[in-house]
Amino acid sequence: MSAPSVMVVDDDRDFCAALAAALRRRGHATVVAHDYAEALAEAKAWRPERAVIDLRMPGPNGLELVAALREALPELRMVVLTGFGSIATAVEAIKLGAVHYLTKPVAVDELLAAFERTEPALVSPPDSTQPAPLDTVEWEHLQRVLVDAGGNVSEAARRLGMHRRSLQRKLARGAPGERRGGED
Repeated sequence: MSAPSVMVVDDDRDFCAALAAALRRRGHATVVAHDYAEALAEAKAWRPERAVIDLRMPGPNGLELVAALREALPELRMVVLTGFGSIATAVEAIKLGAVHYLTKPVAVDELLAAFERTEPALVSPPDSTQPAPLDTVEWEHLQRVLVDAGGNVSEAARRLGMHRRSLQRKLARGAPGERRGGED
């Protein structure tokens, strides 16, 4: 039995090419796309069995792509891959039809294993008696509002009662624990 075909969708062309090459070395036929429209067209033309979808892309985001692909190809197994993970976006990805949600960096073998999930995905915060740090709570809230606003930063900023540029700066810093330069 041959390895399932995989579509890799990421606006980072170097990452996309490297992941596709790693998948090909493991026997998977691959196709790449770099945005929503290209991914939808390739999926309809090529009909892959699996898709790795980046969350953040210019234009419609990865969550919107998951929803569109679920409608176009109901049997497609999708994994959302992101450098900006949050519980809110993970829950939303699973609700829309992804089988798993992983944060970058991820090993190719871990990614391939994510496609094999048969149990319902459970996305929950770590079990802890300690309250989450304030910066983590803020990040989760910003992500939830951004998802509710359909990825539109201006609309999310309006809903949060803050200036768009302030929200962009907060989002650009990344999730707590992923920040660089001692910003944690």
